[in-house]
Amino acid sequence: MTVGVVIVSHSRALAEGTAELARTLGLDRVRVEPAGGDSGGGLGTSAELVAGAVSRADSGDGVVLLADLGSAVLTVKTYLLDAPGTALFADAPLVEGAVAAASAAASGAGAEEVAAAAREAYAHRKG
Repeated sequence: MTVGVVIVSHSRALAEGTAELARTLGLDRVRVEPAGGDSGGGLGTSAELVAGAVSRADSGDGVVLLADLGSAVLTVKTYLLDAPGTALFADAPLVEGAVAAASAAASGAGAEEVAAAAREAYAHRKG
């Protein structure tokens, strides 16, 4: 089992694309699930989609959630208020954090370490 990762975005396409990249770079050993858009398929966020993604990503070792901005962050934080278990929010850049989280999870890191790896992605400069 590994720690799962959930990508929460206002855009379904962005969440799915980020999840695909992170899943691939996590060597397909990590459950990386998208929760993008609102329940009707438009832009927005959905607590129901987040709960479903967490359920699919959780193999028993916990789940780390990443969010793009604004109401996606609020949706994750609200979910975590009522969520039983070992789900954590990582305040991290979405794409870089997701890749770092999936890589850490694939190496067997625990939930706290996976969240820390995602947060450390802020330090990776591109220039």
